[in-house]
Amino acid sequence: MKKYFIVLTLIGAFVACTRVPISGRRQVNLLPESTLMNMSTTSYRDFLSKNNVVTAGANDAQMVKRVGEKIKTAVETFMRQKKLTKRIQGFKWEFNLVQDPTINAWCMPGGKVVVYTGLLPVTQNETGLAVVMGHEIAHAIARHGNERMSQQLLVTLGGIGLAVALAEKPKETQDIFFASYGVTSTLGILKYSRTHETEADKLGLVFMAMAGYNPNEAVGFWERMSKATRGGKVPELLSTHPSDETRIKNIRAFMPTAMKYYKAS
Repeated sequence: MKKYFIVLTLIGAFVACTRVPISGRRQVNLLPESTLMNMSTTSYRDFLSKNNVVTAGANDAQMVKRVGEKIKTAVETFMRQKKLTKRIQGFKWEFNLVQDPTINAWCMPGGKVVVYTGLLPVTQNETGLAVVMGHEIAHAIARHGNERMSQQLLVTLGGIGLAVALAEKPKETQDIFFASYGVTSTLGILKYSRTHETEADKLGLVFMAMAGYNPNEAVGFWERMSKATRGGKVPELLSTHPSDETRIKNIRAFMPTAMKYYKAS
């Protein structure tokens, strides 16, 4: 295992580093984002074909699309202002609601978003939904899935390249892809690292604020989320996630910054 991390370090030396928006953390993604977006398009279509997509005319489906479009506009504005438009180059946004009791939502590369109906009782309203969609879209903008998939290919498949993995081990690679973007995970359960979650919380607050949603709603949402998922938790030190208390404390601390972007619509 040690030699694989050495290989990763050596490869990373030849890959251009970027910085995650807001946090400024240096980031090395070993996989071509364009390839991941191609995988996303195929995987997204496959997922929708195998799940009960709520019809576009339904009120909840319309709400998902409305929130998604507003956050999309906010993201594009933010990226343009920060001269980071390359991060969303090639994005072809889609927003869908699927009939599923799981408390979950996710965003694949290229802006392919799915919200599960099981999440709506926790979000309660459009602003609560904006908290989650802003957070999940932030993971995609920050390219956290790329980092996760790079690590998992290294650990699970021995560090072989993505093209080789797709050709020789397509099912294993597809499973890693889904896990890396939270398609197989309940929202908030060991999907990303603590660092990724904190970055997505901050970016998501900015995106929802720029979209015209009050970011203060995030505190109430995560409190409700804590109650909804109570029972299956592990201690923070044994988890890749911040505890609910830590997350809410961090969100409160960042709120003055987020509010600078907020203009009520």
